[in-house]
Amino acid sequence: MKWPAVALLVVLALGTVVSGATAATGPTPTVDPPGEPATSQSAPSSALECPYEGVHESTASTRAEPPPNDNRTDVAIEADEPRIVELYPNPTTYRNVGEYVVLETPAETRLENWTITDGHTTASFPNESVSGRVAVSTNASATRSLTDDPVLELEGTVRLAVDGDTLELRDGDDTVDRVAYDEAPVAQRWYRTDSNAASSTTPTTDVDGRWWPRDATCLPASESDTDEATAFVFPDSPEVPRETIRNADDRLLLAGYTITSESVAEELVDAADRGVDVAVLLESGPVGGTPQTTEPVLRQLEDSDVDVRAIGGEGARYRYHHPKYAVADDHLLVTTENWKPSGTGGESSRGWGIRLEDERLAADLAAVFQADFEGWDTQSGAEFRQETSFVEDEESPPRSFPSEHPPEAVALESAELLVAPDNAERRLIELVRNADDELLVKQASIADDTQLLEETVDAARRGVDVRILLDSTWYHEDDNAALADDLGRTAQSEDLPLEVRLLEDSDRFEKIHAKGVVVDREVAVVGSANWNDNAFENNREVLIAAHGEEAAGFYAAVFEDDWAEEGWTLPLELSATVVVALAGAAVVGYRYVRFGEEH
Repeated sequence: MKWPAVALLVVLALGTVVSGATAATGPTPTVDPPGEPATSQSAPSSALECPYEGVHESTASTRAEPPPNDNRTDVAIEADEPRIVELYPNPTTYRNVGEYVVLETPAETRLENWTITDGHTTASFPNESVSGRVAVSTNASATRSLTDDPVLELEGTVRLAVDGDTLELRDGDDTVDRVAYDEAPVAQRWYRTDSNAASSTTPTTDVDGRWWPRDATCLPASESDTDEATAFVFPDSPEVPRETIRNADDRLLLAGYTITSESVAEELVDAADRGVDVAVLLESGPVGGTPQTTEPVLRQLEDSDVDVRAIGGEGARYRYHHPKYAVADDHLLVTTENWKPSGTGGESSRGWGIRLEDERLAADLAAVFQADFEGWDTQSGAEFRQETSFVEDEESPPRSFPSEHPPEAVALESAELLVAPDNAERRLIELVRNADDELLVKQASIADDTQLLEETVDAARRGVDVRILLDSTWYHEDDNAALADDLGRTAQSEDLPLEVRLLEDSDRFEKIHAKGVVVDREVAVVGSANWNDNAFENNREVLIAAHGEEAAGFYAAVFEDDWAEEGWTLPLELSATVVVALAGAAVVGYRYVRFGEEH
């Protein structure tokens, strides 16, 4: 598709992104990403700031890079001496060709006597003067494809060890700067985050730094004073997403984890036929494999003028591309549900959704989409379809449910666009910490060690009434029952205003797939992020925080109705026995249980 010039400018101003996953085989349902990252090396620490905010424009690409010195918020504007501010030891190139070090230098720094060493090998700088940021490498031509910084070629040999190393920057015999790093994750850059300038008299390896995926965005939350939204839930209002697509005139961007809905595909094709620029982005390796019903949808889109890409692969920017949203002209629609019959099709899940008309937020979300869509770790839909081994679906037979909660136009005070891993967890923690009276949490499942749960329990400790409603589908039941038991014991022993309920199958929906929270009936958060560390630290996720009593009241009313359904909590005297029985029953099929959950 041809991107409008305005969209390109927005992306250049905001940055880019990526995801990751692997294909699987065998008949298993499409599921949510597991709660824990593959390795601790690949995830930024919980709720910590990303290493830089914003990006600078580049005429060569839309890759996200740290901004120029005058915009950096995490380092001094100018160092007294050149210092190491960025490392890229483990690119996805053969034998790591193109690995590099970035220096930050005072104006007109002469490099004729400078060298860099790992203690075993040493490379010398060219006899040049530099100012500001400069990347140095022993293979400058390969490095130029990996960074937007100017590149100088070193003479000699120095290798950045993947399993960790210490590097020294020297001026003649004097050590000017020294940094050390641990094992380097694939396709992640190390960024210096301390503000201490280098000193020729006190070089140190005690330098703070952060790993961050190559070309991943690092954006602050966006906020707008938009005054109205359409609040809706599933399975009650499957027409809202289709209506949003149907009303697009100029651009239509659809992002998802899985896309299997034939009715959605037909709406996308109709939009392309009437001249709308349509682009679709999906995850290349969902847990359990890509559903077989994805294949005809992709073929249908390929046969029309719809630009489809799949995102993922080795070293990808995000472990999973897990958002569920659409941008239609100046409208943005964000939901908790996948683009499949059981999700946005209204045939199974209780989910939440919200639609806004706001030029600024739509532009910001379009920039996130394009950053992800244009990344080096994407491939065309045709290539993906040819290379993927699709797996048998296990969709439940279609079911019809009453529409008890029709979509509602609600007044807003403001709205925030939150994205993970950039800013979502930090902002959600702030909202939970600011709760004064009540927290209503609805989730398919919650990891027992996620910081958001800890903050929610702490809210109960300061007197906030907390209710948590969880799914009881078989692939969530054992973990959620154990969590309910643990929280029940905590509430009883500390006399906390904290209740947890697992909701069984109701006559209004089949399972809970929502990922939402209502704070003091003043703020409602709707989006794709499950409450686990993987979602907030490794995945691409998109959420909306809607501020306003009407919007929050809509979702609170749905919560109250669902809470009043036939749910169950584990009696404390029986729960341990139940959990042991569940655990014993799951021993043989544990991996299947873990990977049987919906995303």
